[in-house]
Amino acid sequence: MTSTRPAVITEGRLVRLREKHIDDAERDYAWRCDPELAAYDAARPLSVRFANFVATMSEELQYPTIHRRTFAIEDRSTGTHIGNVMYYGYDSGHREAELGITIGNRDYWGHGYGADAVRCMLRHLFDEMRLRRVFLHTLSWNYRAQSSFEHAGFRRVKRVTRGGYDFIYMEAFPGDEEEPEASQDSEGTEPAEAAE
Repeated sequence: MTSTRPAVITEGRLVRLREKHIDDAERDYAWRCDPELAAYDAARPLSVRFANFVATMSEELQYPTIHRRTFAIEDRSTGTHIGNVMYYGYDSGHREAELGITIGNRDYWGHGYGADAVRCMLRHLFDEMRLRRVFLHTLSWNYRAQSSFEHAGFRRVKRVTRGGYDFIYMEAFPGDEEEPEASQDSEGTEPAEAAE
């Protein structure tokens, strides 16, 4: 479908973040329709037809916005597209945004790929976009995701309720994303770690 390789945004120890392209649509659609992945995102599985999903994705790719951006997560060693990480709700006045992530490929759960992708995204948001703060909401029962976010540099702030779901509100600041020397592979990651 595409004629050029999408630009790599940043790389970590396990993953690379790259621009999205239309070839991602089939995987993205399957992940968004998956009931288990939707539950981790405090959402319902997607119910639109694939053609409509592709049309919306094409429009988002053609007309990107600074207020919301999604990047593909690839396994550095194989180039496999394993999930997506995004920021949204970008506030230029406060220089902050919310982060969300989905590791859709179950073969990559619990091996540190999510935490590495979050570290990469934080580095991009702090170094390239000059944000002062990044925050997220993760479901209160998703302990593995909370641990993964802590390994990536987030701190727990408080418990909040949104849309009838209980979340842990977490935030990170510049410098928090630095990878710790020890226990680099000790965290588990869940598929859809932060609710959008």
